[in-house]
Amino acid sequence: MTAVDEGFAARLRAGTRQEHEHAEQSRFVEELLAGKLGLGAYAGLLGQSYLFYEVLEKASDHWRDDPAVGAFAIRGLSRVEPLQQDLAHLLGPQWHTLLDPLPATQSYVDRLNEVCFTNPRAWVAHHYTRYLGDVSGGQVIRRRAQEIYGLRDDGVRFYQFDQVGKPKPFRDLYRSLLESAPWTEQERDELIEEANTAFQLNRAVFADLAGVYC
Repeated sequence: MTAVDEGFAARLRAGTRQEHEHAEQSRFVEELLAGKLGLGAYAGLLGQSYLFYEVLEKASDHWRDDPAVGAFAIRGLSRVEPLQQDLAHLLGPQWHTLLDPLPATQSYVDRLNEVCFTNPRAWVAHHYTRYLGDVSGGQVIRRRAQEIYGLRDDGVRFYQFDQVGKPKPFRDLYRSLLESAPWTEQERDELIEEANTAFQLNRAVFADLAGVYC
């Protein structure tokens, strides 16, 4: 089987595996999951996440009616409102005044603004790296946050995806969208490259968070 013949969803996963694993192995994530960091570190993670999800979901609204990629703007995925609820619970009603983007977060936000409103494949690349990870791997963080910090629903709503159903059917749907999207091979290669950029930006955010909390 050649690279062209191989399903694109599999190619995308394989083509981003190394950067994905680097992000998962960051010091901040490891210490958070090990219960070594205080609640402020967890709130810091959600606060930085809010800043880039706010931009990503504005881009989702921008592409929602696009015939080629609009199907990726799946109802129920939006994380802005759950993040607002979690941050209000963790930081109080004035939570928004406490958000200060770390340098890596600002770089992430700048990249989203640069490419996600003009290039539909770049938007899908960033969409893929965020939502597939949160629907699947994010559940590990949710369970650990509940165990470590004594949270129930309030404080972990960011990781609750009740409106999209169970993870596996959602992943299957997402893979089918990737397979059916009308992209050339060059455009698919460009999407993989941008997805790797997204993982690198995310890893840099973890590094900055480690510099603050670890």
